[in-house]
Amino acid sequence: MKQVERQKPKDIRERPFQYALRVVGLYQHLERQGGAGRIIGAQLLRSATSVGANVEEARTGNSRKEYAYRFDVAQRQAKESLYWLRLLAESGVVPAARLDGLMAEADELIAIITTICVRTKRTLKARAEADNACT
Repeated sequence: MKQVERQKPKDIRERPFQYALRVVGLYQHLERQGGAGRIIGAQLLRSATSVGANVEEARTGNSRKEYAYRFDVAQRQAKESLYWLRLLAESGVVPAARLDGLMAEADELIAIITTICVRTKRTLKARAEADNACT
């Protein structure tokens, strides 16, 4: 049977939201399981949902500096959520194969958000240099 691959959303706000929804589902499973899985799952839930929240905050920020800061936080939270996913897989709490998709999505989000961070910081630096050249 051929597996239909879902198209990934292109909107940077939608990808972390969909990722968080998937993590919520995993957390609900871990919560029923109890033990270490529940505790690690809570950590994962916090970091994974924070990614999208910070992307949303960046979009409504008052300045380019705040935009850069929020994406920096989103990047750190995405990296943290990948850590918790790896811990769940390596500890055997959740079969690694079940987490492959979530870990791949976390990697992709990290890459996308890192690119946004780098470009935003480059733009901020260029603007600061231009402002200093004029004074």
